[in-house]
Amino acid sequence: MFEDLIQKLDAAIKNLRGMGKLTEKNISDSMREIRRVLLEADVNYQVAKKFIAEVQEKALGEKVLQSITPGQQVVKIVHDAMVRLLGQAYVPIKFGSSLPSIVMIVGLQGSGKTTFAGKLGVYLRKQGHRPLLVAADIYRPAAIEQLQTIGKSCDLPVFSLASDKPKKIAKEAILYARKNSYDTLILDTAGRLHIDETMMSELEDMKKTVSPKEILFVADGMTGQDAVHSAKSFLDRLDFDGIVLTKMDGDAKGGAALSIRSVTERPIKFITTGEKLDGIEPFHPDRMASRILGMGDVVTLVEKAQEVVDRNEAKKLAQKLKSEAFTLEDFFSQIQQVKRMGSLHQIAGMIPGMGSKKGGFQVDETAVVRVEAMLNSMTVDERQRPYIINGSRRKRIADGSGTSVQDVNRLLKQFQTMQRMMKQMTRFGSRKFPKGISMDF
Repeated sequence: MFEDLIQKLDAAIKNLRGMGKLTEKNISDSMREIRRVLLEADVNYQVAKKFIAEVQEKALGEKVLQSITPGQQVVKIVHDAMVRLLGQAYVPIKFGSSLPSIVMIVGLQGSGKTTFAGKLGVYLRKQGHRPLLVAADIYRPAAIEQLQTIGKSCDLPVFSLASDKPKKIAKEAILYARKNSYDTLILDTAGRLHIDETMMSELEDMKKTVSPKEILFVADGMTGQDAVHSAKSFLDRLDFDGIVLTKMDGDAKGGAALSIRSVTERPIKFITTGEKLDGIEPFHPDRMASRILGMGDVVTLVEKAQEVVDRNEAKKLAQKLKSEAFTLEDFFSQIQQVKRMGSLHQIAGMIPGMGSKKGGFQVDETAVVRVEAMLNSMTVDERQRPYIINGSRRKRIADGSGTSVQDVNRLLKQFQTMQRMMKQMTRFGSRKFPKGISMDF
């Protein structure tokens, strides 16, 4: 996410970070470079111009120039300006007092609305809501079937009706939701071009009929300035409440995210990645600004960990580490938990400094797949007692996982090294220290 932009911005402000003295010239040179990077990332020209002017004005302030660390001060100014550009604060979805609260999803054809509907349903269910997905796209072939498939895959209810009138489908869905105690109705509308007058009028009519508490405009994050122009057109007709940026794990330059909020003056509420239904994040401007400037996003990383880590299992693991009873079975369990947090590449991008590394921080996802395959080819007994894995067992594990005996040997050797390190840590942590000094791990 934003990899190219992160690396180029980091290079542009790298010199500023280490400068002990700033002048009007080197600030001007750095701002010119940052503006070039923003324009290359497909940021709206007027947005980039305003951003640079704001940063330059504050960077040339007397307090900054006379500061002990002027370079770091300018980096902070860039960060704060980026936060303001992205929306200042996180804006959650609004819910109405009367049930069901209706979330209407609109956007261009192919922007990922239907998949987002499923992701939003999964997200809201985690927040304690009872969402109902509504298939109101009667134009795209197989759109209803796609939403039903998504609903089935994540165990979310889907309402559909054999009708050629989306307004009627929405009305019946509201009655069904009230009857079955669903508190949130997610209305998946048909994708359309903003120049299609008939279909845009249909959306306006739908809005008047169902009175949604929230209208979300879904924009493909890979389309750059086209997404900004489309958002403006939809805003003029529907006055939507928030923006969703999809496909942010692709080759998105990042310009849409930096421009769309500023041009529409509507908050970005969610970003999504991939096809998996848990690939959705609420949009926090301060966290995203930190990511874009290569500072990582530890808060979101911790939140993702909290979602997948079972506290009871964590306590059991801690006890096993203390008693030196950590096995390949435990290792296998840890891999599954990390996978539920997202791809290793995305996780690495949230660690401060990783996203701005030259050439990007490359994570060999296939190596993890190979390790998982080898662990899957072992019996439970072998994972719990790896010392029983002799030559014939290693050959069977290699054949079953599509790897080589050398790969299995390497995995077992690495695990033994890990066990030794854990033993040393637990023994060091259990040493007695002088009164008043403690060492906890």
